[in-house]
Amino acid sequence: MKRQTSSKAATPRATTGAKTPVRKAPARVTPPRAPKAKPVETVLAIQGLVKRFGETIAVAGIDLSVDAGSFYGIVGPNGAGKTTTLSMVTGLLRPDAGKVLVHGVDVWSDPVAAKRNMGVLPDRLRLFDRLTGAQLLFYSGTLRGLSAETARSRTADLASAFGFEDALNRLVTDYSAGMSKKIALAAAMIHSPRILILDEPFESVDPVSAANVTQILRSYVDAGGTVVVSSHSMDLIQRICDHVAVVVNGAILDSGTMESVRGGKTLEARFVELAGGRTSVEGMAWLNSFSD
Repeated sequence: MKRQTSSKAATPRATTGAKTPVRKAPARVTPPRAPKAKPVETVLAIQGLVKRFGETIAVAGIDLSVDAGSFYGIVGPNGAGKTTTLSMVTGLLRPDAGKVLVHGVDVWSDPVAAKRNMGVLPDRLRLFDRLTGAQLLFYSGTLRGLSAETARSRTADLASAFGFEDALNRLVTDYSAGMSKKIALAAAMIHSPRILILDEPFESVDPVSAANVTQILRSYVDAGGTVVVSSHSMDLIQRICDHVAVVVNGAILDSGTMESVRGGKTLEARFVELAGGRTSVEGMAWLNSFSD
């Protein structure tokens, strides 16, 4: 039987020559989104603060805003109103007008909540000096709500950091002025507050201890804490602070970053320029005619 041949002829392959490359549309490159800037948190807001003592206006409507993570210096001559201002900020002195907010909490309408976020070193120390150093720090910690175990642990850490381990079992009344200042600062820090308000913290403190305290405060700020410090030492404030306010006669004459306030000068030169107060020494020739 003969095989039937298919009537369908094989279709020859089409010859197209070299293939034309297919051009692809360039892929869209989405630029990376810039990270959102974290909102700046105002940790301390002073609004229209006023304090009078009789006919004397000690604080004349101060407005000041301190951001979280700042190392903020307040400078001014004696009697400028620095201590009075800080006393009102910390709830030690009631203002005649104005408002103080710590992390949004009014110091005078809700003092318990506001003071929970603060560590305070006042200008005139009033310590329980019949306690030992260890007892004072333990009391400060438990007063702030720490457990006994945590208070003891932090007491040991602070004593080591500030260098007064050997003095912990001595009565505070036997401490030197510089040692009293250091243990008062340790007591202000024991509950890990969000803001430290320090009035003349380096007064009576020797240079080595001052350098150590400065390092401790810098580490605190680097970790997100906030420090507000008043001092007569312009050089110290210039070295350690990133913001500064110049207070004269109960009013702020200038405030902002250290660089903007200095304006290319030293802080001392800028302070003298703002505050004035230089007096002539003419007529003092008798001082050079030494007594026989």
